[in-house]
This record gives sequence, C-alpha cells and structure tokens, in this order.
Amino acid sequence: LSPGAKMGCFTFIKVMMILFNLAIFLSGGTLLGVGIWVAVDDQSFVDIFGGLSSTVIQVVYVGYFLIVIGAILLVIGFLGCYGAQKESKCLLMMFFSVVLIIFIAEIAAAVVALVYTGLAETLLSAVVTPLLKKYGPDDSFTRVWNITMKEIKCCGLNNYTDFTNSTWYEDHKVYPDACCDFKELLPLAHPHRCGCLLQGCFHQILKEIKTNAGVVGGVAAGIAALEIAAMVVSMYLYCHLDQK
Repeated sequence: LSPGAKMGCFTFIKVMMILFNLAIFLSGGTLLGVGIWVAVDDQSFVDIFGGLSSTVIQVVYVGYFLIVIGAILLVIGFLGCYGAQKESKCLLMMFFSVVLIIFIAEIAAAVVALVYTGLAETLLSAVVTPLLKKYGPDDSFTRVWNITMKEIKCCGLNNYTDFTNSTWYEDHKVYPDACCDFKELLPLAHPHRCGCLLQGCFHQILKEIKTNAGVVGGVAAGIAALEIAAMVVSMYLYCHLDQK
C-alpha cells in the first residue's frame, strides 16, 4: 500500500477504536450508575423490575456486581479511547494488558465451569450459604430473598435448613413465610412435613441457567470475539505509531 493508503487505514482504525471504546466507557458509566442506584435504593429497582425476580440476579447483591463491572468497563473504555486519541503507546499497552487479563480469566472460569462443574457448585454454595445468616437484620437482603423464594417456589439456597441458625429463626423460632407459601406450587416444590419447601433456590437457578445455556454461550462467544478484536486493533495501533 502507498503511504497515503496506510495513513488512511491507520486513521480509520484509530477512529473506530475511539468510537468503540467510547461506547464501552459510556456503558460502564451507565452500569456504574445503575449499580449505585440498586445498592442505595434497591426497593425502587425491585418495584420496577419485579418480573426479573426469578432470575439469578436476585441471589447476589446485583448492585455491587454492577458497580464492579461498570468500574472495569470505565477503565477499559478510558484506556482504549484516550490512548487511541492521544496515540499513547503506554495507554494502548495498558489497554491490551487489561483486556488480555480479563480474557484469560474468562477462559479459566469457563474451563473450571466445564471440567469441575460439581466443585464450582460446591464452592459457590459454601460462599453464599453463610450469607443467609444475615436474613432478618439486613432489610435489603431479606427483601430480595423473599421475592426470590416466592417467585421460584423454593426455600434457602440448598434447602430450608440454611435458615436454621439465622438471626430470623433465633428471634422468631419459625422459618420465613416465603418458605411456607404453597399456593400454585411447581411440580418439584414438594412441601416438607415441617411445613417448609424442600427444594432450595440454588438448583432451580442452575436449571434456569442450563435451560438457557445456548444463549449464555452465544453471549460469551460474542464477548470473547470483541475482546480479541479489541486486542488486535490496539496492538495494530501500537505497532504502527512509529511508522505513522
């Protein structure tokens, strides 16, 4: 290619890099804002998006999750956008490194999920189950779990015994009302003789995830493709800055 054509190609890729990372930056800011909103005023979020209460987002602190993801996207978007605009090799290399680390972490997580599915489920259960001891004193946590259990027709993460040593049970000597709601039960939601649902929410959520595994896999593949493209473009700009 002639020097003019090379320069035009470089400029085009640079502009695309800026626009792409500007979109990432704005998306990160949006997620960060939503995350802060959910963390500060989760009741309004639940009121607006109550229909999503049967999904996995109700089992974790979605607000904090969105804050973390939003912050990461903000950093990536800033490094890529500002680095390309200023033609900074340092920022472009930082952008490449951050995206590469995230990509490797995603691959590692996917391998663990595929090869050690049982172990991953055990570890997740071991981490989340102790959080149920906060049921009662923490109003936000309690409200989210009540909605989850009523929507999915389940009790606790593994089963109703997750609440046995909770502050709620110690104070009231009964299990949560959501565990004893037998109206319109799902076929597998068999009531236990003590008056609580046998099935825990964890396996119900896993079932939903596995049912939509194709969609999840497609989204993951799309994200991976974007990350690879971003790394290739950033490295192209990095290598061609001296030849500009």
